[in-house]
Amino acid sequence: MNIQVQDVSPTRKSLTVNFDAKEVAAEYQAVIGEVAKQVRIPGFRPGKAPANLVVKQFGKAVNDEFKQKVVAKAYRDGIKESKLDVIQVVNVQEGDIAPDKFAGIVITVDIRPSVELPALEGIPVTVSPVEPTDDEVSKAVDALRGERADFKVVERAAQKGDYVKLAYEGSVDGKAILEIAPDKQIYGKVPQTWEEVDGENEGLIPGLGKQLAGLKTGDKKDLTVSFPADFKGAEALAGKSAVYAVEILEIRERVLPELNDEFFKANQVDDLAGLQSKVRNNLKARKDYENAAGKRRQVVDALVAKVEFPVPESLIDQETQSVLRQFVQENQRRGLTQEQFEKDKDTIIANAKAAAQTRVKTQLILARIAEQEKLQVEASDIDAFLYQQSMRSGTKPEKLVKELSNDRDRLRAVQQSIIFDKALDLVVAKAVVTEAAAAKA
Repeated sequence: MNIQVQDVSPTRKSLTVNFDAKEVAAEYQAVIGEVAKQVRIPGFRPGKAPANLVVKQFGKAVNDEFKQKVVAKAYRDGIKESKLDVIQVVNVQEGDIAPDKFAGIVITVDIRPSVELPALEGIPVTVSPVEPTDDEVSKAVDALRGERADFKVVERAAQKGDYVKLAYEGSVDGKAILEIAPDKQIYGKVPQTWEEVDGENEGLIPGLGKQLAGLKTGDKKDLTVSFPADFKGAEALAGKSAVYAVEILEIRERVLPELNDEFFKANQVDDLAGLQSKVRNNLKARKDYENAAGKRRQVVDALVAKVEFPVPESLIDQETQSVLRQFVQENQRRGLTQEQFEKDKDTIIANAKAAAQTRVKTQLILARIAEQEKLQVEASDIDAFLYQQSMRSGTKPEKLVKELSNDRDRLRAVQQSIIFDKALDLVVAKAVVTEAAAAKA
């Protein structure tokens, strides 16, 4: 056996394993012996049939197994002799593998890059104050009231916060939007819909809600809106100025419920002080969660920026496909059409690849930290994962255990995720935390 290793890139190697004819012949005879033990040939005990008879009756099975054995041996011996830390097999060129002939197998692999870690202590991170302000508490209480608000018809001009029922028909340079974007009728002509007057959350048509104040039921008016250049709802309208002929059909005022015993009881508190206390605690818990997530994000960003090494292309390609699947699934739920995807395909793929490269780099760094710090997955870690999954999905832990036991790939993914979390938590615990100044009201 002869082994040659060639560099394709800093993380990709071409491994050529050559077997002489005697080695190939020995492998062939070994396979015939194995097949002979497994098959039945009349007149012979298992394993005692002549080799030529086994080949004659089961030639295809013998040849298939023989080729697989030679390739497997080439990979196994080649990796052992070259001492490469392989993370992905990229390609296998078998060549001509035949009994009693020289065989040369070329295996292209991606190897684990060398990751030189920086000091893990003292990475600076910034967090926000967790104590809610009185204004934040007040707004949160109003938000709770808003969930139980009543909407009463009013006979007056529309004001900020009102909800207006209206009909509209749009045009661009005198041409109906229905003609410009026929597959997006909702932007062209609608017999009735609701729009909040100057609300915090902009409606379907950008800027329309901000122009409804002062209009009364029965009013008709032409309103001009400008679609942003990067508008995604209807790309045919992106960057264009449109005129909407609107008719006000009805105006409703949002009436918040009183802060009374009925409202307090509905929120499981006794009085206003109890409600404010509950809201304050909820806001604080949310801020704590956001700070924890923020610290992890900042530590990852710092590590990725500090550590430079070549990232294996096969891992990037694999992760890119995962990012693209997630993107397509999310945007299909938002109404992204295949036509829109194809139009922006190159940009989408480039962004997905950039995101994938960062993800893979992060995983390799965290894996190196776990190796350096000798982190392990304990039984208690798996138990905690199963408990969390059970609570989240409502599935019994016993069923989750059975599913993991029967799916090795998923179990390895869970173990890897746990190790990554442990490595990241370790670095976060060593970070230097600074609290940002509270924003002025």
